[in-house]
Amino acid sequence: MKTLITSTLLAIIGIAIVPAARAGEIWRATGLEQPETAFFDAAGKRIIVSNIVGNPGEADGNGYLSILSLDGKMVAQHWTDGMDAPKGMAISAGKLYVADITKIRVVNLENGKLVSTIDVPNTVFLNDMTTDASGKIYVTDMLADAIYRLDDGGQELFVRDAALASPNGIFADGGRLIVASWGKGIKPDFSTAEPGGLLSVDLATRTVSHLPGAQKFANLDGVIVVGDSVYATAYMAGRLYRYKAGGKPEAVATFKPGSADIGTDGKSTIYVPQMNEGEVAALSLD
Repeated sequence: MKTLITSTLLAIIGIAIVPAARAGEIWRATGLEQPETAFFDAAGKRIIVSNIVGNPGEADGNGYLSILSLDGKMVAQHWTDGMDAPKGMAISAGKLYVADITKIRVVNLENGKLVSTIDVPNTVFLNDMTTDASGKIYVTDMLADAIYRLDDGGQELFVRDAALASPNGIFADGGRLIVASWGKGIKPDFSTAEPGGLLSVDLATRTVSHLPGAQKFANLDGVIVVGDSVYATAYMAGRLYRYKAGGKPEAVATFKPGSADIGTDGKSTIYVPQMNEGEVAALSLD
């Protein structure tokens, strides 16, 4: 009995001292160049990664997309070239859309060829993207407190509101958009006068509201929804947070600073790009 108790205590201590980021890690892909988004392509059974390669706001022609297998192996380092600073992605009507500063790049999903470029007038810093159930695409303009919507009919300013507080990550969840806010008062080093939080934008009314208990807690970057939980990365702190309605955000994994726009298979795995490390980590939600 004494041995059993001792073993149990040691096991508990062991679990307690294991860093959260390592406890759920499945694999880690390396050799990437400022990976900003790790996008799960369900139909293609792969992960598409956007590489910035330079200043995130500079049109330098260095950006490209890579392909990883679901077990973290590099399939194609330079799958799509000819971009500037690619970030968030979304798939609609069989095409891949990529946010690239003030443009949307359209990519052929079969061969990775750049099909076309959509200029989005009056934008400053397009960041993350998502697709709703009808196939409409939404993209955040982080430095303009705005969200744009694209569909076959063209593009429109969906909402502009100071309450968005530098919207970064975005994820369509039923009749709403979940938005990860970076925070108010962005300084040249991207620190803020006020940290960001989690928001909701109603697709029907375009009303912006805060998720209760998830306000002003971190400079948030990527965001996804899995089941009844919202997961968001805090870029500066290098943390992955989980939030459930009625509660408060809790850190479930910790990395070095640079955790950016996350992807998920919607079931059991989250893919976390590490911009400063040139890596993508796969984490088990279990």
